[in-house]
Amino acid sequence: MEQILGAFRQFGARGLGAPLLILMLLAMVVIPLPPFLLDLFFTFNIALSLVVLLVTVYALRPLDFGMFPSMLLVATLLRLALNVASTRVVLLEGHNGGDAAGKVIEAFGEFVIGGNYAVGLVVFAILVIINFVVVTKGAGRVSEVSARFTLDAMPGKQMAIDADLNSGLIDQDEARVRREEVAREADFYGAMDGASKFVRGDAVAGILILLINLIGGLSIGMGQHDLDFSTAMRFYALLTIGDGLVAQIPSLLLATSAAIIVTRVSKSEDLGSQVSNQMIDNPRALGITAAILLLLGMIPGMPNMVFMMLGLAIAGLAYMVAKRREQPAEAVAEATAAPVQPVEEPSEVRELTWHDVQPVDVIGLEVGYRLIPLVDREQGGQLMNRIKGVRKKLSQELGFLVQSVHIRDNLDLSPNAYRITLNGVPVGEADVFVDRELAINPGKVFGELRGTPTKDPAFGLDAVWIEGTQRDQAQTMGYTVVDASTVVATHLSELLQTHAHELLGHDEVQKLLDNLAEVAPKLVEDLVPKLLPLAVVLRVLQNLLQEGVPIRDMRTIAETLAEQATKSQDAGALTASVRVALSRAIVQQVVAPIEEIPVIVLDPGLERLLQQTLANAGEDAAGVEPGMLEQLQNAMQQTAKEQELSGQEGVLLVAAVIRPWMAKFARHSVPGMRVLSYNEIPDNRQIKVIATIGRNATEA
Repeated sequence: MEQILGAFRQFGARGLGAPLLILMLLAMVVIPLPPFLLDLFFTFNIALSLVVLLVTVYALRPLDFGMFPSMLLVATLLRLALNVASTRVVLLEGHNGGDAAGKVIEAFGEFVIGGNYAVGLVVFAILVIINFVVVTKGAGRVSEVSARFTLDAMPGKQMAIDADLNSGLIDQDEARVRREEVAREADFYGAMDGASKFVRGDAVAGILILLINLIGGLSIGMGQHDLDFSTAMRFYALLTIGDGLVAQIPSLLLATSAAIIVTRVSKSEDLGSQVSNQMIDNPRALGITAAILLLLGMIPGMPNMVFMMLGLAIAGLAYMVAKRREQPAEAVAEATAAPVQPVEEPSEVRELTWHDVQPVDVIGLEVGYRLIPLVDREQGGQLMNRIKGVRKKLSQELGFLVQSVHIRDNLDLSPNAYRITLNGVPVGEADVFVDRELAINPGKVFGELRGTPTKDPAFGLDAVWIEGTQRDQAQTMGYTVVDASTVVATHLSELLQTHAHELLGHDEVQKLLDNLAEVAPKLVEDLVPKLLPLAVVLRVLQNLLQEGVPIRDMRTIAETLAEQATKSQDAGALTASVRVALSRAIVQQVVAPIEEIPVIVLDPGLERLLQQTLANAGEDAAGVEPGMLEQLQNAMQQTAKEQELSGQEGVLLVAAVIRPWMAKFARHSVPGMRVLSYNEIPDNRQIKVIATIGRNATEA
């Protein structure tokens, strides 16, 4: 006994609902029920059907009433059990008169159909036709099609969620919620496909139960209770029809609920709001309807009063809706014209929290409203996939995971413009045309194209926006033709590669060290924080990325830092040591696998002068003559241009002590020129001096 009481306390009252319902169903099937309990259960059945119908109407989305298939099964079983219980009472006590099976059945037999069983049969037949042929059949077909299309669309929805996650539009938690919602949606419509068969079977059972009760009642009344046919028909037919109507009306309500829920569009609005927003909130449709009704009301012989009253009522409703639509525009106009008045604070204002301070996006892409089709997959946009490919490619090349790109529309931009931001600061902006293609001039083309001249935003090359029909012609002339998505993705890729050092932070470095610790735990343990703080390691890696050196080989980098940390804690000196350790990879990246490296060198006099100046002023160029800097810049630009025309890489080879300053100077003066030091040339490579810079500069 104590164990039973303990179980009751554990599950509580909420856990007893299902067992009690099962016991109630068994009791109705097995135990003869008195008329009072039949009245109670029939009333409960009607109330349950009304509650289900109203919950369906007010549910914002079909999934908000996800237990509907189970509820449909339970309600159907309850109604069938009531039919069994009422059939028993009708057949046993029907010879005693109309109230033998309870007041509810009597009321439906006497009041609803006026005590005429012929009228009752017709009304019952009409209800069955409405329920079985119209509502149930239509709902079943919609459920079947919805289940099929929902299951077919599942892989695409899952891929869309993965794409949104990879592109940074959503985080892991939201992606998990969306996947669960997709799975729930598939389960729901699959269950509704089966549950619709319950409603269909219930309608068939109602017809059979009516015929069985009618034939059985006449047989029992005339055979066992010696009633004449007229009396038996009056007693048993009215009771049977009343019983059928009591069961058929809740059945029709549940069938209507099933039809409503499977025909609802998954939008966060209840049915009343959707009807109001999509039907009643259309003054043009209401006005035309009112005009037609008023015209019909003027035709002689028609019920003029009814048509005129209803037409005037709908016309008034159309006028009210039209006035309500005009009010927001008037309010905006008044607010624009009127001076700003002090606004009283509401009585209750939510306390601000740190959640109200939104962090800036590490990588952001803002688009004008005409570029939204590029990022909308439903409109065939491919930019999301291109950006995912850019992130994957850069992550593999640079050696760390590039952050997600957060995309949003910006009405402040021109319609065809996009803007790329890093840490909330714009770093690139351009205009693209969704319905055109960009023909880029790589340097050697044969002919001119008809279109809108522009510059390629990624590399600054001359380009032309052309129609899609000109693509073949442009390619024949030697142009490189790309679509708008490729233009944006290429621009993004170039900017991210240029600013890769800004994307690397403490968290990314810690993740790199954690990954390295899986294969070299002792190395990582000795390096951070015993030998170097994490901030110094971060600075070294940022220096490498800023000069275009990937950090894929973290083991070599960490070993070099651990070796040199006892000699120096300076990030610049450590960067130089790491570059020497990575020299083979750096040279391979710059000039590919050739044994003799073509290099550009500085004039020995200029190199000595720079060494002396930088030795006195550090890395600050304040001690260098401005005129000499200008001549050096011009000479470097001219040499780089000559090397570009000859098809060779512009590699500048200098002494190790001035390499950091020359690399920084080259980044601003000659973007693209790589600067190496003599000790960064591997032993298995030879150098070939192809140009010397600075003879005129030393003379200045």
